[in-house]
This record gives sequence, C-alpha cells and structure tokens, in this order.
Amino acid sequence: MTTIDTEPTKSGKSRRRTIVRALGATTLALGVAAAGGYLWLSQTSDVRNAGVAECTTLTPDGGSEADLRGVCATLSAMTAAWDRNDADAYGAVFTENASYTTFIGTHYQGRSDLTAAHRALFTGFLKDTKLADSYLGVRFYAGNVAIVTTRGDRYENDRPTELSKTQTYTLVREQDGQWRIASFHNTQRQRVMERISYLVDPETKPQAER
Repeated sequence: MTTIDTEPTKSGKSRRRTIVRALGATTLALGVAAAGGYLWLSQTSDVRNAGVAECTTLTPDGGSEADLRGVCATLSAMTAAWDRNDADAYGAVFTENASYTTFIGTHYQGRSDLTAAHRALFTGFLKDTKLADSYLGVRFYAGNVAIVTTRGDRYENDRPTELSKTQTYTLVREQDGQWRIASFHNTQRQRVMERISYLVDPETKPQAER
C-alpha cells in the first residue's frame, strides 16, 4: 500500500490562512486609518469667515445706504418666500430672464422655469424647509448692479450652526426701481477636499481664512 504524505498540503493551507488573515488585518487597519483621517480632515475644516447674520450690517464696496437696503430687502423677501414655500413669491424676486444654477448643477433659465421647478420642489422633497443665510459681502457696479456672496443652507427643524453652501447672487435694479436677482449660483462646499487643498498647498487658502 502506498502512503500519501499530507503534511506539505497541510503546511501550504496553513500558510495561506496566515497570509489571508494578515491581509485582512492590514486592510482593516488601513480602513480604520482612512476613516480616522477623513474624520480628522472634516473636523478641522471649519471656516473663519462665516459671514454676518444681517445683510444690512455689511460694509458695501460702492453703492449707497439706500442701495444696500434695496438689495437686502430683495434677499429677505426671497428667504421669506422660501420659508412659506411660496413658489410664485419666490420667483417674483428674480428677473424675467434670470439664470439659476443649483448646487447639484441643475440650470434653470428664466423666471417661469425656476418658479415652476420650485412649485414642484415645495410640494415635494423641499416641503416645509426653510433657508438659513449669512452674508459675506456685497459689491456695487455702475449704480444698477450688485454682487452678493453668502453662505447658506436649507433646513427643516433646528437652524444649522454651520452652512454647507457658498452662493453668489447678481442683482440688477430694473426700470421700476426694484432690485431683482438676475443670476444665482449655488456651490456645495466640499470641506474635506478644501482642507486637503490647504494642507497640500497653503497658498490656496483665502486671505480671510489665514
């Protein structure tokens, strides 16, 4: 009778199990380290320039006090309309040919387009939401154009303490004397990517954040 030596086979299987376990432990350790690193980056990415709560307390670059009040009144009316989920009132603060770009990249062209979209949104997944804003700055050009930058977010229950989006409004004073929004662009702040950018190249950090 021929005797089969099973020891090499057993030894090979044992080595494979050891390698698999080592690889599994290494993968787990790397995963934990990556998660910890991501969490650290997220927690250390707060902004210094959070803006001011009241639009009228901004120090404008150009324009008059009356211009600032007019621009702020339009933005206040926009926020109030959103808080009521009133699509028609929301659309009314925009010019007839306004452009509107959301943080996910959806682009609406014209008041009727953005109003219809918000009528659907306010009865859908944006129902009962409100807007939170803080104001970063306002600049006036040629007497009838204003650029306003803000931080903002939407919420349902408690107002968020940190606003996740950065927004740019271009307002124009129309022939009836009213300031209306001609263009709106909303950008989602990528806090971890922003933090990485600052760590890799500190020169990319805005002056207000240094």
